Amino acid sequence: MAEADGVEDRKPQSDEARSAFTAPPGMEPDVHEEDQPTSEFALPAGTGTVQPEPGGSAFAAPATYSAAHSPPAYTPGQGFPVAGLTESPWQDRMRTMLRMPVDVRPVPDLVQRQTETGPAVGRVLDLTLRIGELLLAGGEGAEDVEAAMFAVTRSYGLDRCEPTVTFTLLSITHQPSLVDHPVSANRTVRRRGTDYNRLAAVYRLVDDISAPEIDVSLEEAYRRLAEIRRNRHPYPGWMLTAAAGLLAGAASTLVGGGVLVFFAAALGAVLGDRLAWLCAGRGLPEFYQFVVAAMPPAAIGVALSMTGIDVKASAVITGGLFALLPGRALVAAVQDGLTGFYITASARLLEVMYLFIGIIMGVLVVLYVGLQFDASPRPEEVLQIQQRPPLQIAASMVLVFTFAILLQQERSTVWIVTLNGGVAWVTFGALHYAGGIPPVPSTAIAAGLVGLFGQLFSRYRFASALPYTTAAIGPLLPGSATYYGLLLIAEDRLNEGLGSLVNAAAIALAIAIGVNLGSETSRLFMRIPGAASAAKRRAAKRTRGF
Repeated sequence: MAEADGVEDRKPQSDEARSAFTAPPGMEPDVHEEDQPTSEFALPAGTGTVQPEPGGSAFAAPATYSAAHSPPAYTPGQGFPVAGLTESPWQDRMRTMLRMPVDVRPVPDLVQRQTETGPAVGRVLDLTLRIGELLLAGGEGAEDVEAAMFAVTRSYGLDRCEPTVTFTLLSITHQPSLVDHPVSANRTVRRRGTDYNRLAAVYRLVDDISAPEIDVSLEEAYRRLAEIRRNRHPYPGWMLTAAAGLLAGAASTLVGGGVLVFFAAALGAVLGDRLAWLCAGRGLPEFYQFVVAAMPPAAIGVALSMTGIDVKASAVITGGLFALLPGRALVAAVQDGLTGFYITASARLLEVMYLFIGIIMGVLVVLYVGLQFDASPRPEEVLQIQQRPPLQIAASMVLVFTFAILLQQERSTVWIVTLNGGVAWVTFGALHYAGGIPPVPSTAIAAGLVGLFGQLFSRYRFASALPYTTAAIGPLLPGSATYYGLLLIAEDRLNEGLGSLVNAAAIALAIAIGVNLGSETSRLFMRIPGAASAAKRRAAKRTRGF
């Protein structure tokens, strides 16, 4: 272990300790060769400054990447304060490198200053793991977490680092050279919490570490990371509870409810939120918190149906379901699966399934008790949604706005995601209600626009895409189909109820796949490093089972 801890302070002492790929005699040595051990994957001296020819390195900066020749597609919108895309964002550059074999990755550029003895391997790896922990605990996708970890290690001069991310464990391995022992470290994610304000701060830290013009020492990075951990949430607890109530009320209006239904749904969501906080304070698992949170809206809806008042009582329960459905976790699970992180995707999908079953249990218990007292929920009214375009658009934007507050987003992103959600609902309404297209493809197309705009917004600001997409999918969540299926199951119409739940699951998957597809489509409008050379290696990227 003593040898592994001090590998950064050693340099080769003999010819046997040097790499087999050292530049041949007669070639001019690299300027850093005397300071660090020569990498066995280092390019020969003099090749790093040559402009890439067809088939050359995918990571040498082409001439078209300069700010003077930036294409018009990257001109920001009017009045929108954004950073100029003079080069590809670090997310895309690191993701491209991660997808390359280790032996063809370029030697890392020394972005941050080092001491004379070289990078402090142990501290760099620890800092990398701590940053990855905050990102993964905040709900970021596994590939983006690996890209951030890779960016930190390369910025501090560590070559041949391999980060690995699963649902609860992060690990990273550094191989100094072929003759030195590898250095490995890992960290377990034990607590998760949705705080997109903290997520944005971590992204800014990684962006500054990756920027050559900004000097961020290890001590400064640790200090900023400690401030991010101690940072208070941007919204107080009472505002979060009020946002949960407004979200449920807006969702009930979205599916045809009136004024009385709005306040009933808001009251049910507030009671459910407070009960869930009480259970969390007692240490109950999240599964039981969802069971308890689903009961008050269902109870108020059943009570309204028993009073004989001419209101759409089912909208109260539907609004409460909108506030509970785990859309964020579902999108992250599908994204991990589509990007090849199958273990993490399976764990996230299992989490979604447990939370969904908890919601089903809470609502079913209340519906079953209500039916014993001769409640008449009238299943047919669930699917009879009155079309009120102006009111529904306003309700969808209120839903997205309150959802963004519940996710603890920065105030500067709340209005952008609210607009993105309004566009998504207008698209869905035009396709489904006006165009007569089935709900699943209509939802997928609307979610695709959410992913597209969210990814473009995030790239303009060099930030995570989650604050621009997660809340925007709120109006598209399958609250009505879920409640309809639960109601049929409570009335002992099992086959019809399961069919409706399968339809709700199909809509949820359409949302997740649409968001991911929209995010990938956005790459058509962005400069991705290595695109030309990657086109020549398509055969090596096939993964059809062999």
